[in-house]
Amino acid sequence: MKLTVNKNQITGKANPMIYGHFLEHFHRQVYGGVYDPTSKFADEDGFRADVIEALKRIKTPVIRWPGGCYVSDYKWKFGVGKERIPSYDKAWMVEESNEFGTDEFIKLCKKISCEPYICTNAGTGSAEEMSDWVEYCNLKNMGRFAKQRIANGNREPFGVKYWSIGNENYGGWEIGAKESGEWGRLVAESAKMMLRADPTIELSAASINDLDWNIDLLRKAGAFLNWISIHSYFEGSADGLKNNSYETLMLRTGKDISNNIDRARAILTALGYGDKIKIAYDEWNLRGWYHPNTHGVYSIDQKHEIANDRDGSYRKMILEPRDKNDVNETYSIADAVFSAAFLNTCLKNCDIIGMACFSPIVNTRGAIFTYKDGLVLRPQYFVFELYANLLKDTVLDMWQAETPVMTGKDGNTTKTVDTVDIVVTYKDGEYAIGAVNKDPENSQTIDISLLEDSVNTMRIHTVRGKTADSYNDIGKTEVGIESSDIMTFNGRIELSPHSVNVIELK
Repeated sequence: MKLTVNKNQITGKANPMIYGHFLEHFHRQVYGGVYDPTSKFADEDGFRADVIEALKRIKTPVIRWPGGCYVSDYKWKFGVGKERIPSYDKAWMVEESNEFGTDEFIKLCKKISCEPYICTNAGTGSAEEMSDWVEYCNLKNMGRFAKQRIANGNREPFGVKYWSIGNENYGGWEIGAKESGEWGRLVAESAKMMLRADPTIELSAASINDLDWNIDLLRKAGAFLNWISIHSYFEGSADGLKNNSYETLMLRTGKDISNNIDRARAILTALGYGDKIKIAYDEWNLRGWYHPNTHGVYSIDQKHEIANDRDGSYRKMILEPRDKNDVNETYSIADAVFSAAFLNTCLKNCDIIGMACFSPIVNTRGAIFTYKDGLVLRPQYFVFELYANLLKDTVLDMWQAETPVMTGKDGNTTKTVDTVDIVVTYKDGEYAIGAVNKDPENSQTIDISLLEDSVNTMRIHTVRGKTADSYNDIGKTEVGIESSDIMTFNGRIELSPHSVNVIELK
């Protein structure tokens, strides 16, 4: 493969929030994940210090919270103050202690030094309830809710800049789902009230690649919005475990990723918002969350089982299957390579994508797995470590020739994708190239030509394992980062099979 780069041909400036994450009250993400006062790793506030250090290590720039489907029946006022009364979580059918609420989320973000991004309840909630939340977080001392925050021990405003109106409210699975004709009006009325509480905040609203939905949303509420929120998961399975081959998953690293971005861009541009509203890809992952028997319609027998046997059938049908999300063998090199290809696509579209949130941050399908005696860093974690720490903020255009391709069947569909996926970044005379080799068995060679520039040295940092099925688990580490010595750059780079690489050129 041949690659030609000119440092003067700029695609755009990348927002570091592209490397963001997502946290929801589901399974072990909050309780037993970031927050566990009973853990030997707990700090003075009950947060797991090892998780916080892992999140700081990948320079986590933003965290979206509290959902997700959970938020569409979440009453934020139950999660502040000294007296936290448990409530029933209708999204995930468990009891929510409300021990972790707004104050704790802000404290977590401060410990990590990242931006908080709050998603509001546009399911059962109201415009007033959303704006009350902004008051609680951002007003200095005016009104009931700012005074309540002060009484709760937080004299200074939290200054939460990023807010999302709703989560997947277009979906029949979502509590309080909306029709396209009513969604735009709710967003507009909510935005008006939230901006009157704090006119400096930036607002996003749940979107989908549907023309009618977006036309209604943008015509009624576009003037208030800075972002639209889109979500994608690219692989699911009937049992929650790994069912597709490495090669099949690689076939989803092309148009499967870029089509959603292209469609959202086209709709924004057509309605005159291409330069004003950016895309927040604020839920994404290769693997969708596994939670069977939650959103479905039950038979009479199942209904009676769930209602009458909360310690037996309910646990077997609803709760225990969720543990399969945390089978570490599921998360292999495929997750790392896919994640890098996704981030490369976001970076190449950095003129329109300003934020992306890997879903979720810890446990479930997250890059970090917690257990009693420590952490497991799954393969995709190391992609964030490389990209967030080493890639530069200026994304360059590039010319490719003789790019190898992979062709195969994904179900009944024949797909072709580039075997090598590259993004080139630059700053102050230094290049950092994110380079993915999807080939499961063969190395790939890249010949690089830098127009109007020259570099002398090269260093390659690589995420890989012995095979494409390598994974990490408790007591088992097969995937990590390997860094070369500083070498003389001769214009040629070799990429290992099934690998994610950052090449530094100076």
